[in-house]
Amino acid sequence: MFTTVLMIEKPLVSEDVELLTTLHGSEPVSFVVLMQPRGDQDRLLRALDDVALGRLDQAVRERQEPGGRDALPPAAQSLEHSLLSLRNAGAEATGQVVAGHPLDALRDAVDKAGADEVVVLTAPHLVEELFRRDWATRARHKVGVPVLKQLKASRPRQSETAKLMQWRDDIYDAVAARLREEPVAHWDELLTHAGLWCGPV
Repeated sequence: MFTTVLMIEKPLVSEDVELLTTLHGSEPVSFVVLMQPRGDQDRLLRALDDVALGRLDQAVRERQEPGGRDALPPAAQSLEHSLLSLRNAGAEATGQVVAGHPLDALRDAVDKAGADEVVVLTAPHLVEELFRRDWATRARHKVGVPVLKQLKASRPRQSETAKLMQWRDDIYDAVAARLREEPVAHWDELLTHAGLWCGPV
């Protein structure tokens, strides 16, 4: 049986499950799923990704998404949904919500399960990928097995250019308001700690 440690940040949809359970043909697959809850510290990076990908309506709503401890119950529900979906497709699946540092949990899960590979299933994170701070890139330096990064399937969006433009001013206002909530030193320290080059302008 092929054992995969799967790192996710959102619940699996049917397209994800089909892809994951057929990666190795007809060979039986066992999954250890690590669900990464949303963190408050990632909110600015997520908003920048949303803007870069043209998802302006999501960038405006980023502050409404639960973070920190408030993100744990939704993460647990997403994990249970994902495990059930994998089991219904004929795979074995166990998992946990990541409470500490994701890369430490990933390394521990690989060692404990004797995993053959790691799959990081993620939405595009352009800012983190640009600076090679995304989970897949960082995981390649932490685990002794192959790491595959796979973009998460997404449902079709109804957003068209006109609708996106309608949110432009709201996004500018939301980002500016959030940046004004903390001094420059706060943002400098936060982004530097995340491995992103920055400096006051």
